[in-house]
Amino acid sequence: MAIDLQKEAPNVVTTQFFQKLIREGFHAEVVCKSTAFKKANVWYAEWFIRILSPDKSAFRMLASTTIPTDGIEEIRFRTFKTANGLISFLHAAGYNSADIPFNEGDARIQVLPADAADPSGSEDTVVE
Repeated sequence: MAIDLQKEAPNVVTTQFFQKLIREGFHAEVVCKSTAFKKANVWYAEWFIRILSPDKSAFRMLASTTIPTDGIEEIRFRTFKTANGLISFLHAAGYNSADIPFNEGDARIQVLPADAADPSGSEDTVVE
């Protein structure tokens, strides 16, 4: 049985679509990929964000914009290397607090305030 790639939805969400989904009742879950450590008052690890459906039965991964390589588009999962970068991203999306896991494999669902303003519509510009 052949798969029609035009009909298959990728299991990723861009930053701009992420902001739309969380305002429609989807949840952002921060997952710690590697145990955090502190160096010079900065927490380092590798975190990524899953976007959970309202009933938490399905998820998609937050992805960076596509990167063309040799004529083929490559999609990369968005990861955060510092707690500061992760907090800045969540704040720009409308969150007023962040629950960040520090141990590998742990995950925390973020709570969007009911009165969260819609961001300016531009993608996050935080660079790590």
